[in-house]
Amino acid sequence: MQKHTDFTPFTEITPSAQVDAARHGWRAKCLQRLIRLDLPVPKSVALPCDTVRAIAAGQMPDTRRIVASFDAGALISIRPSPADPDWGGPGTVLNVGMNAERHDAIREKHGQALADALYLGFVQSYAIHVARLDPDMFTAEPSESALAAALAAYDAEMEEEFPQDTARQLAEVLRSMARAWEGTTARLLREAKGAPPEAALGLVVQEMVQCLGPGLSGQGTIQLIEGVTGAPQVTGRFRGLNPANRKAEETFYLVKDKRGNSLEEAAPEVFATLQDHCRRCRVKLREEMQIEFALENGALRVIDAIRVPCSSRAAVRTAVTLAQEDIISRDEAILRVEPRALSELLHYQVDPRGTRDCIARGINASPGAASGRIVLSAADAQASASRGEACILVRRETVPEDIRGMHAAVAVLTERGGITSHAAVIARGLGLPCIVGASDLGLDTRDRRITTKDGRVFGEGDMITIDGTNGEVLAGTTEMLEPALDEWFRTLLHWADNVRDIGVRANADTPDEARTARMFEAEGIGLCRTEHMFFDEDRLTVMREMIFANSAKDRKVALDRLLPMQRADFITLFDIMAGLPVCIRLFDPPLHEFLPQDREGMRELAEALDRPLSEVTRRVEALSEFNPMLGLRGVRIGVTVPEIYEMQARAIFEATVEASRRGAAVVPEVMIPLVSAKREVEIVKTQFDAVAAAVRVATGVDFDYRLGVMVETPRAALRAGEIAHHVSFLSFGTNDLTQMTYGLSRDDAGRFMGDYVKQQVYPEDPFHVLDIDGVGELLLIGCARGRKIQPDVTLSVCGEHGGNPPSIAFCRRSGFDYVSCSPFRVPVARLAAAQFALLDKQDS
Repeated sequence: MQKHTDFTPFTEITPSAQVDAARHGWRAKCLQRLIRLDLPVPKSVALPCDTVRAIAAGQMPDTRRIVASFDAGALISIRPSPADPDWGGPGTVLNVGMNAERHDAIREKHGQALADALYLGFVQSYAIHVARLDPDMFTAEPSESALAAALAAYDAEMEEEFPQDTARQLAEVLRSMARAWEGTTARLLREAKGAPPEAALGLVVQEMVQCLGPGLSGQGTIQLIEGVTGAPQVTGRFRGLNPANRKAEETFYLVKDKRGNSLEEAAPEVFATLQDHCRRCRVKLREEMQIEFALENGALRVIDAIRVPCSSRAAVRTAVTLAQEDIISRDEAILRVEPRALSELLHYQVDPRGTRDCIARGINASPGAASGRIVLSAADAQASASRGEACILVRRETVPEDIRGMHAAVAVLTERGGITSHAAVIARGLGLPCIVGASDLGLDTRDRRITTKDGRVFGEGDMITIDGTNGEVLAGTTEMLEPALDEWFRTLLHWADNVRDIGVRANADTPDEARTARMFEAEGIGLCRTEHMFFDEDRLTVMREMIFANSAKDRKVALDRLLPMQRADFITLFDIMAGLPVCIRLFDPPLHEFLPQDREGMRELAEALDRPLSEVTRRVEALSEFNPMLGLRGVRIGVTVPEIYEMQARAIFEATVEASRRGAAVVPEVMIPLVSAKREVEIVKTQFDAVAAAVRVATGVDFDYRLGVMVETPRAALRAGEIAHHVSFLSFGTNDLTQMTYGLSRDDAGRFMGDYVKQQVYPEDPFHVLDIDGVGELLLIGCARGRKIQPDVTLSVCGEHGGNPPSIAFCRRSGFDYVSCSPFRVPVARLAAAQFALLDKQDS
C-alpha cells in the first residue's frame, strides 16, 4: 500500500510557478527560464528535493496525479535536477508509459519495427536500471522476437508481468532514482566534484516528443561555439528519420556538408530558429547554452538546455567575450573562470577529443603534456636532447644533480614523491609536465625498463606521454592542443589585476624562469634559490673542490672562482626584472647533495680532483647525515662555513652596482634560510654589512639592500618578534614549515598521503593546500609578533602554497603583502587573488 505525502509533492513548470534552483534543482529552473523566453518546451513537472527525500524513505507521492497532468497516452521522461549540474545524478529514464497498448497503437500508425524498437528499449532500460536485473539478459537488437524474449525474461525473473500501468512505472522509476542518489557510491562521486554531503536531488517529469511523424523527425543538440577552443561555430548533432527512408535512423550534419545530409538543408527554417533560440538564451541567460531539441513531423520542441561543456580555454574566451559584449560585467567574467583551469592554458595539453591508453597514474605535480622517449638518467636525457630527440626523464625520485637532465627533458615521471618533492618543485619552476608518486609503475634500473600494473613492459627508448594536468601516463604519442596565451587570457588577467589587493611574485632561479615570470607579469621575484646555479657542469666541479678544501683559505680559493659566475647570474636576473624586486635566498642545501652517491660517480670525482678514491669515499661518508634536511644546511652553513655567504654577498652587491649603472637602481633583497634564532640573523647581518661597506668603498657607489629571513621552522615563527628587530621582511617558506610542523617528510609523504586524505585524517594534503589550523596558526603568530615589533615589516609566503587559491585566500585575510609561487602558477595566483577580493566586496 502506497503512503502519500501531505505536502505539495510536485509543481507544473510554468512562467509564474514558484520554482527555484535550491528547492527544485538547476534543470527545473532552467526549463522555467526557457518557457519564459517563449521557447517551445513540452509540458514539464518538477518534484522538489523534499519529495525526492521522502521517496527515498518510502513515502511516495500520488503518481496518478502526476500522470494525469499530462495528455492521455503521452509518454514521459524523468530527469535528475540537482542544484548544480556538475554534481551528476542518476541517468535519465525515457518513454515511461510504454506498454502493450501503446505498442499496438504505434505499430498500426508507424510500423512494426519502430513500435518494437521503442517498447524493447524501454523494457531493457526499466529492467536494468529500475528492476536491477542482469544486463546480459536484455541486450538483444530490436525485433519482434527480441521484444517477446525480453518480456518473458522480465516475467521469469520478477515473477510478474512487465508493469503496464503508467502510474506504477513512474512510481518505480522515481523510487529507483531517489535511492540511487542516496547510495554511498553516488554520494562519494558527487562529493569528489565539490557537492556538500547534504546535497539534495530534484526530479523533472516531462512529456516525451515521439519524433514519429511522416515529416522530418529526430533529436539533437546545438550550440554556437566550439567546446574546446570557444571559437564561434555551430556544432552539435542530429539523429533523425529521413522522410525518404522511414526504416533507418541516420546522422545529419547540422550545417551544409559534402559528406552527407544536413539539418540546414533538410529544414532551413528549423535550423535558423534553433540558432535564434541559442542567441536568445545567450543574452537572457547570460551563458553560452547547448540546446537539446526534438523534431516531430517537422515541428520543433526544446527539451532542455545546459551550459556548453567547455575546456578551460573555451571558458576563458567565453567569459571575456560575454563581458566585452556587456552581457555580463567584468567582475562576473573574473569570477566565472576557475583559477586552476588557467594552468591548462599555459602548456600543451592532451586533446580531449583523442583516445587515451592510460598505463599508470600518479600525483599531477606540474600541469601540461608532452610525449617523448623514456630515459632513466640525467646524462641520457642530455644526450637525447643533443640529438634533438624529445625524452621523458623517469626516476625513482630526483635529486639536485638531476636538474641538468630535467632541463633537457620534456617531462618528468617519478615513482616516489609528493606535491612538494624535489621533482615537483623544480618541474613547476621549469614549466615541465610532471607526475610524481606513480607507485603503480615498477622501475627496474638494472634492466632499464618500467613495468605497469597490468604487466605491460616499456623499455628505455619507448614512447610515452605524460599528462601532468590529470596525473596520467599514456602509452605512445597523442594529439596535443597548443598553449592558449591569447588575447582573451591576457585581457582576463589584466581585469583581475585591477581588482586584486595582494601582490604576486614568482619563484625563479634562472634567467629563463625570470623571463617566464616577466611574461606572466609577476611583480618581482619572491624566491631565487641560489644553489640551483651551482649544478652546471663547470660550476659543480668548482663547488666540489670547495667542499673538499681542508681550510678556510683553500675554500676561499675555490669560491673566488665561483664569484664571477654568481655575479653574472645576479646581473642577468636584475636586468631581466628591470627594477622589479628580486629576493635572493642564500645557499641552503646540505653539502652532500653536491657529491655523487654511487661508486662510479665517486671514481669520476676522484679523477677530476686528482685525489685517492679512498679519500673521496671518506669525505662523502663524513658529510652524510641521518636526517640531512634537519642537519647542516641553511643559515647553519653560513655560520659554520662563512666563506660561502661572504662570496654570495660580494656577488650580490657587485651585481647591484653593475646593474644599477645599466638601468634602474637595484635594491636587492637578501633572504637567510632556515633561521631558528635571532643570533643567527645577527651574525649574518654583521657579515653582510661588512661586505656591503667594502664593495661601496671599492666601487665608489652607494647602494641599499634589504635583509630578511625565510621563516620555515616553528621556532622562527614563534620568535618572529625578536627576529623582526634585525630584518626588513619575513617570508614564510611553507614547504619546510609544513614538514617540520607535521613531522612529515615532504618527499616520502606521498606514499601514504592518499590513504590519510581518504580516511579523513587530514582534509587535504597539507603540502598542497595550506593547513590553516596548524601551520596557518604559526603564520598568524609570526605575523602578529613580527608586526608588533616592526609595523612596516613586509610579510609574504614563498612556498608552493603561494600558488594555491585557498592558501592565497588565507594570506589575504591575514594581511600578507604578497605571495610568491612558481612562474607558471603566477596567472593562477593573480586570478584567485582577484576573485577573493571581489567575493569579500560582495559579502560586505
